[in-house]
Amino acid sequence: MGSRSSHAARIPDVDSIRRETGFSQASLLRLYHRFRALDRTGKGYLSRMDLQQIEALAVNPLGDRIIDSFFPDGSLRLDFPGFVRVLAHFRPVDEEEDGNRDPKEPEPLNSRMNKLRFAFQLYDLDRDGKISRHEMLQVLRLMVGVQVTEEQLESIADRTVQEADEDGDGAVSFLEFTKSLEKMNIEQKMSIRILK
Repeated sequence: MGSRSSHAARIPDVDSIRRETGFSQASLLRLYHRFRALDRTGKGYLSRMDLQQIEALAVNPLGDRIIDSFFPDGSLRLDFPGFVRVLAHFRPVDEEEDGNRDPKEPEPLNSRMNKLRFAFQLYDLDRDGKISRHEMLQVLRLMVGVQVTEEQLESIADRTVQEADEDGDGAVSFLEFTKSLEKMNIEQKMSIRILK
């Protein structure tokens, strides 16, 4: 019977990962076991295909876009630190931890602003820093499928962009995106309780 800390020692660079992500050692250990289970062939990294085997992502209309977020810059391999960094965006915000944060330290990955950045990039497909009407329409199509007519979708996309577009350029910038969601409880909506 080994202790949790001896198992955590098998995780490469565990202390650095813990500081960067805010995950507890026990959570990192659970995530490491999940990572290794997804890596069925034992290659030491995950591919897109490995992540597509996760049922929750397979049925999520934004599943492909979420999977894309694990592979920035078109990379083909996902190592454990990269896996945990993305999941850290979904770690619930700990009020105590938030209040005791050193302002010199980087903003936690699970902060409201980083959660909003993560959500924004799911819409901003061309990575130009704006969500165009076309990009909004693509997301709406994925999310509602055939339940709504194309004309209704176009109307919703137009209205959504118009309401958020404060500078009148026909697109939604990150700042406009954050303002349009300021009343929404992003911290709760983008949290997975098991990721403490």
